[in-house]
Amino acid sequence: MKHIYEGKTKTVFALDNGNYLLKFKDDVTGTDGVFDPGANTVGLSIEGMGKAGLRLTTHFFELLKAAGIKTHYVKSDIENNTMEILPAAVFGNGIEVVCRFKATGSFMRRYGQYAKEGQDLNAFVEVTLKDDEREDPPITKDALAVLNILNNDEYDSLKEQTQKICKMVKNELAKFNCELYDIKLEFGRNNEQVILIDEISGGNMRVYKDGEIVAPLELAKIVKDNSNLAE
Repeated sequence: MKHIYEGKTKTVFALDNGNYLLKFKDDVTGTDGVFDPGANTVGLSIEGMGKAGLRLTTHFFELLKAAGIKTHYVKSDIENNTMEILPAAVFGNGIEVVCRFKATGSFMRRYGQYAKEGQDLNAFVEVTLKDDEREDPPITKDALAVLNILNNDEYDSLKEQTQKICKMVKNELAKFNCELYDIKLEFGRNNEQVILIDEISGGNMRVYKDGEIVAPLELAKIVKDNSNLAE
């Protein structure tokens, strides 16, 4: 296999069969050593986070697969921290899609004049550009089309899939008495179809339990201890 890309939280390899391999790292995004799923820099490294993130990601991708939702997921090797995926082209230089159930984080930093911490947002979807230099600016549906990043039909598909997928994740976490506040996803094109890519792990979401935020590693442990997650 051939090394392709060194990301913040994963390494990407090309496989001989035309697919790709993601190797999950122990690094998570954050600032000054504090975890933040909305940050665009690596903030800290947590031992065991790569395996925990992959285990949780596999759990959710298998859930989506069983529901007939196409993603880039093929299979995982938990022991080696790797996941085989289908090839997919990112939109532009990459976009991130955030689904918000409760107001917190960057939403409050931008809209705190009007919003209250923790208020219901009804699966509100926002798209940001992956652009570290400009701190991942939010972008509208019209701007995405004007800049030829994705067309209106693709945006509509992306939004519909985001809300459907995130509600499934939210309902799954509720089984463990955990409440999903927000979650960050990524999408790409595979055979002209918009599909979910990247991961679905604790490092990409804010989850609360008994009024306290749940750390990514703890979230993976909660789900693993209370379900049939693979060892």
